[in-house]
Amino acid sequence: MFADLKAWSPELLTGIRLTVGMTFGSMAIALALGLALALGRISLNAWIRTPVIAFVELIRGSPLLLQLFYIYYVLPALGLRLTPIQAGLLGLGVNYAAYLSEVFRAGIAAVGSGQREASESLGMSPSQTMRHIILPQAWRIVIPPTGNYFISLFKDTALVSTISIAELMFQGQLIASDTFRYTEIYSIIFVIYVAISVPASAGVRWLERYFNRSGQRR
Repeated sequence: MFADLKAWSPELLTGIRLTVGMTFGSMAIALALGLALALGRISLNAWIRTPVIAFVELIRGSPLLLQLFYIYYVLPALGLRLTPIQAGLLGLGVNYAAYLSEVFRAGIAAVGSGQREASESLGMSPSQTMRHIILPQAWRIVIPPTGNYFISLFKDTALVSTISIAELMFQGQLIASDTFRYTEIYSIIFVIYVAISVPASAGVRWLERYFNRSGQRR
């Protein structure tokens, strides 16, 4: 078994590196786009708010797997051809951005209206208030749920194997199809996912406790 694991380790390590890279790359897209969508949803301009709401509901109302297929297989027919990795990053990033936008919106709404009134009394513009007063406080609120989404995203990268990205699950499928050692291969992959997810979950719980203590001190 250990000799087999040593033989399989190059492919599995390649898959782990690509999985981790897809996770961080997609999360970067999700964070940036999610914040933009959240700001759009609270905009007073209906021409901005309405399309943003429609987009978020469209993404949240359809399966991630279907979105990946649409980006990779349908968009080329419309003139936009992406590599598998580009399609995977975009699909995961956009999907999670829709959910994170609700987290960010809730975090922004949780900041008391008195903060806005105080900033207005100091002569700050709405954009300055958002950058310097609202967002720093909202970020403390949204970090724990954002961490949970990060862990979910790590596990959902397995779906990009369906568009031929050689991440961890795809590498496992290749090894299993060559060796017919399905039990061993998928058990190893199961352990790898858990070995990464469990410490990450512990880190998220630590962040929750840290920011709860920080909020109480305030």
